[in-house]
Amino acid sequence: MTESSTADYRAHFDATVAFANGGGLSAEGFRLDLPSADVAEADVARLFVQHLGLALVSSVQLSGLRIVEEQHRGSRGIDTASAPDAPDAPNARRVVDLSHTIRAGLVTYPGLPAPVITPHLTREDSRARYAPGTEFAMDVITMIGNTGTYLDSPYHRYADGGDLASLDLSTLVGLRAEVVHVDDSTSRGVPAEVFFDREVAGAAVLVHTGWDAHFGTPAYASGAPYLTEEAAAYLAGQGAALVGIDSLNIDDTEGGGARPVHSLLLAEGVHVVEHLTRLGELPARGARFTAAPPAVEGFGTFPVRAFAEL
Repeated sequence: MTESSTADYRAHFDATVAFANGGGLSAEGFRLDLPSADVAEADVARLFVQHLGLALVSSVQLSGLRIVEEQHRGSRGIDTASAPDAPDAPNARRVVDLSHTIRAGLVTYPGLPAPVITPHLTREDSRARYAPGTEFAMDVITMIGNTGTYLDSPYHRYADGGDLASLDLSTLVGLRAEVVHVDDSTSRGVPAEVFFDREVAGAAVLVHTGWDAHFGTPAYASGAPYLTEEAAAYLAGQGAALVGIDSLNIDDTEGGGARPVHSLLLAEGVHVVEHLTRLGELPARGARFTAAPPAVEGFGTFPVRAFAEL
């Protein structure tokens, strides 16, 4: 995929389906990914049936059909791999940085200390230690592990859980990414049903809420989207390797002190990455995700340079 990637298109419509063996189905305000803007109504109807996996359909009637330029959300039946700008095209590799920049004074989570950066050895002082024309800067950063974009290991939640040094790199590097775009959701809590059409086993499940637009501002601290407990149980049960979100917390921090999503995922060894950014630039499928912290013993959470390869 290149920086000048072609636009995505989606169809908006109502639908009425009749089945050959009786019965029917209706849908209002349905939205469906399209391979291009140049599709006939009959093609939209076919893709609708294919996306839902319907059998024995005798007729499909669409009404109010509109085709708009809009990011794909992962509808089944749309083969993005065959597009000219697909990730496996020659010389088309792109890396998207999904991490927030860490700087002195950065407030990531309200109430937690901001990073402090101080010099250990200034360039000026180093000149007396090295050959003429040679100088170095050595600095000390003091920060809590929950700074910027960071990964939680089981030790973050459980005293007997694996720490950062124990994590298997194969579960952190080059993971198949399932990106779920819910930035237009009308509810804060992301339900389990959102993930039912995804192959999440062994994948990095990245939840794009769009809340990263508020990062570093007071608005980031309240009203943030989160995963429901049922969603966490489903993802853990399906064998997700990692779950990430571009929000304040993967749990609902306004519902009391309980943290069921952290508890469920980390108990099953599912990594948690919070405060991601730029997830809106990723396709629903086809990217590879990496988020590897340093191997620190006796430590539960630490910033990562999270990125996706397209």
